[in-house]
Amino acid sequence: MGYPGYPPYPGYPPPPAAPPRSAADLTISIIFMVLTLVVGAGAAFLGLFSLAFLDYCPPATCSAEGAVTAVMTSVAVAAGIGVIGVVVAIVQLARRKLAWPFAVGTLALCLIVLLFGGVAYYSAVGG
Repeated sequence: MGYPGYPPYPGYPPPPAAPPRSAADLTISIIFMVLTLVVGAGAAFLGLFSLAFLDYCPPATCSAEGAVTAVMTSVAVAAGIGVIGVVVAIVQLARRKLAWPFAVGTLALCLIVLLFGGVAYYSAVGG
């Protein structure tokens, strides 16, 4: 009659349970991501209006091109940092890892970039 077959393979072990999601981490991350978006929108709005009302710019003490460059560069760099930081924080939340340091760091970096942009604008308009 032949040999008996092999015993059935027990299969793969069940995957490990997903780590619990921290409610505090989720809340803090979402608050800081929303704050980052609000700060970015506010900076873009204020930057546009600071350029729109730059009526008189005497060439000896003021550079309209420098003001435009300062505002556009700082808003663009802050937007890039904001998008990358928010994406990284969302990925960390999806992986159930700590995300709040990335959300807080993103907001801090955006504020620093916008501060330097404001200083550059102020120096360009002769303040």
